[in-house]
Amino acid sequence: METNLKGMYQLLLGEVISRNARKFPGKTALVWDGGSLSYGRMNERVNALARGLAGLGVKKGDKVALLFFNGPEILEACYAAFKLGAVAVPVNFRLAPPEIAYILNNCDAGHLIMGSEFIESVQGIRGDISLVRRIIVTGVEAPEGMLAYEALIGENAIKDVVVELEDDDDALILYTSGTTGRPKGAVLTHKGFLLNAMNWVMAYNTRYTDKLLCIPPLFHVASLGYSVTQFYAGATVYIEKDFMPSKVWEFIDREKITTLFLVPSMWIALLQVEGFERYDRSTLRVLNTGAAIMPVEVKKQLLETFPNGGLYDCFGQTEMNAAVTVLMAQDTLRKPASVGLPLPSLEVRAVDDDDNDVPVGEVGEAVYRGPTVMKEYYKNPEATREVMRSGWFHSGDLIKIDEDGFIYVVDRKKDMIISGGENVYPAEVEEVLYAHPDILEVAVFGVPDPKWGESVKATVVLKPGKKLTQEEVIEYCKKNLASYKKPKSIDFIDALPKSAAGKILKTTLRGPYWANLDKKI
Repeated sequence: METNLKGMYQLLLGEVISRNARKFPGKTALVWDGGSLSYGRMNERVNALARGLAGLGVKKGDKVALLFFNGPEILEACYAAFKLGAVAVPVNFRLAPPEIAYILNNCDAGHLIMGSEFIESVQGIRGDISLVRRIIVTGVEAPEGMLAYEALIGENAIKDVVVELEDDDDALILYTSGTTGRPKGAVLTHKGFLLNAMNWVMAYNTRYTDKLLCIPPLFHVASLGYSVTQFYAGATVYIEKDFMPSKVWEFIDREKITTLFLVPSMWIALLQVEGFERYDRSTLRVLNTGAAIMPVEVKKQLLETFPNGGLYDCFGQTEMNAAVTVLMAQDTLRKPASVGLPLPSLEVRAVDDDDNDVPVGEVGEAVYRGPTVMKEYYKNPEATREVMRSGWFHSGDLIKIDEDGFIYVVDRKKDMIISGGENVYPAEVEEVLYAHPDILEVAVFGVPDPKWGESVKATVVLKPGKKLTQEEVIEYCKKNLASYKKPKSIDFIDALPKSAAGKILKTTLRGPYWANLDKKI
């Protein structure tokens, strides 16, 4: 077998799978509905796909876009790109066709590998994505003008691809959600993405015997990064296409899952499944959450529900290769409102608008420095300069740091409400509302107010069978918050709008109130 000797001494993502195939080829790497792959067989398929792509002209630095629901193909395609030195660009499958076209054009994708479910959508924008030379599609037969995924794999040798790579080479472009304009492509390196996985392996004590149930979409930095974490340790990843709470319980019981990452809204939904007590919950030892603030009351419920599990709260963002901090299990109830301490490879500060450190316990913008900071925003030097100042990445998150160095997320800087000159942080109001026994989910945001500039609005989802009035919710807040922080109005709805990654879309809720107005914070 050909071997890239230089690559063995670099932090290269493709080498993770190659190494596992040499060390334990028969160990199960991936399991999904209808199939599984050992590390040996996964490596063979990845190599074959890489050689097939090389035969189509894909070379180091080329952009390969991926459009998939969760399944083995998105991971195979990622690692094939990694081994070639190409740059994988996973695309949000929830985007509308024009939004997909924007990303394909913006990242200069020459090739698109996708699930057959997206054929119709992509054919509709074919004339708008002229840079894409070839489209490779899963399924038995590829439509005219496209290539078949399995045929490309089946025609090629399975030996390792040898490409001279450095771990500072680009590996991924992951696009931000675009809540403040067009999505921006964060360029991530092999070293940065793998260092994040190594940090997580240490934080969660990830084991060779672990079994991760992967449900959040793999185009997202956290889910893709968590799969790399498991592969680095030689563990097994179970892939689920959709989040169905009752099915998750069955999966945990049947497959003896040890590790589960869900965003807070998913954990909340899991706890609402009637009769979940009948399922075996004893094997789940790592309960991981992130991407949004986890209410303290929900944390307590989870620890009661999973007696052998430790709860880990992770905080970060795409530009940081996923993670900045982790609140370890032993600190979950000791520092329940915190997102923990910075990861070993990172420095974190809280600064004012002039980049001066704020006092302990005061609110400031989080800025970061370390090897897991993104390289740049692709083809966007202005946006890169805006966030990369004085050698630090400026996150846009508002945090506090206590005397022990623990970090508390106050809110996104752009989400802060200024009402009558007072700063109101939605996360603080949401924490109070989540403690109400009849409230399932909540989102707090600012709306225009002719007297105060902005006023506080809460959108509330009640638990099944529960009833509350606006007056009752406001009165509850008055008892637990300063008067200026309490919501002035309440909307009751059946479900909050969420992204594919499970984040609550406050922009969708807030948008109608600010239409044709300029919000200045």
